Amino acid sequence: MTSLRGARGVRLKVAGLAAVALAASLGLTACGGDDAKASDGTFTVGHPEPDHLLPANTTSSYSFDVITEMFDNLMTLTNDGKAVPLAAESVTSDDQKVWTIKVKPGQKFHNGEPVTAQSFADAWNYAAYGPNAMGANDYFSYIKGYDELNPEDENAKPKADTLSGLEVTGQDALKVTLNAPFSQFPMLLTYPAYAPMPKAGLKDPKAFDDHPIGNGPYMIDGKWERNKQVKLVAFPGYTGARKPKNKGVTWKSYSSADTSYTDLRAGRIDVLQTIPSAKVPEAKRLLGDRFLARKMSTTDYLGFPLFDKRFDNADLRKAISMSIDRQGVNKAVYNGSYFPADSLIPSIIPGHRANACGELCTYNPAKAKQLFDKAGGFSGTLELYFSNAQPTYAQWMQIVANSLRDNLGIKDIQFRQVPASDYFSLLGDQKEKGPYRQNWEADYPSPQNYLENMWGSAGNRMGWKSKEFDDLIAKANKTADQQQAIALYNQAEDVAIREMPMIPLWTWAGEGGRSKRVDNVTITPFSTGLVATDVTVK
Repeated sequence: MTSLRGARGVRLKVAGLAAVALAASLGLTACGGDDAKASDGTFTVGHPEPDHLLPANTTSSYSFDVITEMFDNLMTLTNDGKAVPLAAESVTSDDQKVWTIKVKPGQKFHNGEPVTAQSFADAWNYAAYGPNAMGANDYFSYIKGYDELNPEDENAKPKADTLSGLEVTGQDALKVTLNAPFSQFPMLLTYPAYAPMPKAGLKDPKAFDDHPIGNGPYMIDGKWERNKQVKLVAFPGYTGARKPKNKGVTWKSYSSADTSYTDLRAGRIDVLQTIPSAKVPEAKRLLGDRFLARKMSTTDYLGFPLFDKRFDNADLRKAISMSIDRQGVNKAVYNGSYFPADSLIPSIIPGHRANACGELCTYNPAKAKQLFDKAGGFSGTLELYFSNAQPTYAQWMQIVANSLRDNLGIKDIQFRQVPASDYFSLLGDQKEKGPYRQNWEADYPSPQNYLENMWGSAGNRMGWKSKEFDDLIAKANKTADQQQAIALYNQAEDVAIREMPMIPLWTWAGEGGRSKRVDNVTITPFSTGLVATDVTVK
């Protein structure tokens, strides 16, 4: 996923008498949030403000944090990334194109309305209908009839208002026909946009955004207090598999990561999913076993605008890759906690192969210069693009620029730092004139989610076209056996590595913390994020 979601919830990574005093204050602090809430069985999490709480209208992990606690999708991910039924009894297919879904009977929304197959169909049709302008609209493009709901001319009236591939065959039964075979469809159903909606939500989506009515283990208490908090309490009518071990969770919004970290230290919040990079060494000392380190799915890349003929030569792109000291950047910018990339796919995703990228992702200035000279070098200004979303982006871009100057002899390098709000639209319009920072966080843990979305000819930002790559992806998508599918995705990855239109750099590390009030805190690297239902409150 590539929006300004920033990674799972935050991605803002970076002693003496003062440390002793702070440690003492941590030891004396017994509560999270307001003192009045200290013994009510609820806990508080600090995170950035969501953009929307209507599931289909967001691709932000800040929103997912809250949404996944209020809604049960048909499928969910286990903590180790396997797709299993949640609101569904089963999701099956004989050909990977036509899927039969059975919804568990007896489930209810927080307002008492029954959850049926129609609840899912209505929600998906609303999300897929172009004029509704839902943020996650394109996640429904796999389903037959999507194009009729989304004409290329945005001013044209859609030919239909429901997906032709979506058929309610019974109160608890759905038949879904896709445009093409897609073996990863059960994984896709874990994505928050595929949540159901009650009739009340469809009647007034704007009001629903302020006060979502879900079918999950928590319900909203009052309304979303924008730029302040979203307070959730356990839903007493919940009959699903995620029964909360606490009485509620408040998601407290912060505009500053440093402020949220300060509040964690002081016990004013109980969980922080990402601690700012510059504070990590201190946090490790002060929090001890309450410092929460984890691997993540988010990987940074350096993409090339192949529509600019100066970047046509694959040897040039490989030379740039081999001139970057990934481990050096990791130590200088990320305290050595990130993971230098050795594949296009991060290690927690099935299908990752250690050292798949080989020497092309290994720092080798001499070999890089040979390839650079073989490619004919580079003339003109080399512009490097990145957003201002995090200060670390500028830091590592400066190191990369120095490497290109020192190792390849490219002297004229200019930085193009773009406001975060404009960055992805600039890339989408292919207005960049040089290598650019790209990252991807798994929508669901499949190599297809990385490879097809970022390298597929249908919509990659590089302008790279490869029939060999696309054919292998299509073949993998048709393959029901997951191990066989992964083998095909790996073959496609090899094609992309051979051409190197986009360089893998490093995979993020998650570094969070908890207060002494809470235990059993698990933060997954997937859209589920914090497993709030498992948290116990002392």
